[in-house]
Amino acid sequence: MTQRINPQTNVLELQNVNGDRKVIIGGDDADTGDSGICGTILTGLSWVLVFCTLPFSLFVCFKVVQEYERAVIFRLGRLMSGGAKGPGIFFILPCIDNYARVDLRTRTYDVPPQEVLTKDSVTVSVDAVVYYRVSNATVSVANVANAHHSTRLLAQTTLRNVLGTRPLHEILSDREAISNTMQNSLDEATDSWGIKVERVEIKDVRLPVQLQRAMAAEAEAAREARAKVIAAEGEQKASRALREASEVIGDSPAALQLRYLQTLNTISAEKNSTIVFPLPIDMLTYFMKAKEVIRGNSLFDKIPNLQ
Repeated sequence: MTQRINPQTNVLELQNVNGDRKVIIGGDDADTGDSGICGTILTGLSWVLVFCTLPFSLFVCFKVVQEYERAVIFRLGRLMSGGAKGPGIFFILPCIDNYARVDLRTRTYDVPPQEVLTKDSVTVSVDAVVYYRVSNATVSVANVANAHHSTRLLAQTTLRNVLGTRPLHEILSDREAISNTMQNSLDEATDSWGIKVERVEIKDVRLPVQLQRAMAAEAEAAREARAKVIAAEGEQKASRALREASEVIGDSPAALQLRYLQTLNTISAEKNSTIVFPLPIDMLTYFMKAKEVIRGNSLFDKIPNLQ
C-alpha cells in the first residue's frame, strides 16, 4: 500500500500496490463527501455554544495527548483533515466531535504454543514473541476495527504457515531465518492496518516425548562411536611409542637395567604388604656362569701332581 498527500486538497490518500482500491482520509466536504446542510448547521451551533459558555467550555474543548500518543478526530462521523493530532493540546467541538487515542509505543505479544505439522510430517509445538507498533494512527483506526487483535490473530496463522513449509532440522537449527521470514510476511500484511512489525523471535520448540527419546539415543550412539574411535587412536599411538621405546632399550643393556631399577622403586613406594621382585634373566645367566667357573676350579685342584 502506498500513501501520498494531495498537494492541492491536502488529502491523505491510501492506495494498494495493484491500484484496485483507493481510500481517501481527511479533506474537506468536497473531497470526502458533502456533509449536508444539517452538518453545517450543527457545526455553527457548536461554535455558538462554545462562545456562549466561555470560559467553562475550554475545559471541554481542549484535550491533551502524551508524547507517545496521537488523537484521531472525527467530526460528524468523518475524519478531519490534517491527520492525527498530537502530541500536546488539540481542540474539539462539543457534541459533534469525538476522538480516539492511539498509543504509538512498541507492544509485545506472546504467541501461544501452536501445534504445527512440519514438512517431514513431525508434529511440534512452537511459541514465539512478536514486537510491533502503530506506524500510522489514522489508518489503524479507519481501516480496521481492532488493529492489535487482528495483528495477534495474523501472527498465529503466519507462524503455523511458515513452519509448515520447513523440515524439522531447519526449525531447530535455522530459527533466525524463520524469524525474518515471519517478520517480512507480517509486516507486509499489516501495512494496510497502520501496523509496523519490528521483530519476531522463536521462543521454544517442543518435540514429542518419543521423538526426544529417539534423538537422545541417536546422540548417545554417536558419542559412543566417537569415544571408541578416540580410544583406538590412543591405543595405536601408545603401541607405536612402546615399540620405539623397546627398540631404544634393546640397543642399550644399561638402559634396561636402569628401567628395572625404576620399576622396583615404583613398586616399593606403593605401600604393598607383599612385594614380588622379578629376577632378570641376565642375572641368572651370570650366576650360572660363575657357578660353572667355581666347579671347574674345584675339579682342577683334585688332579694329582704329575711331576
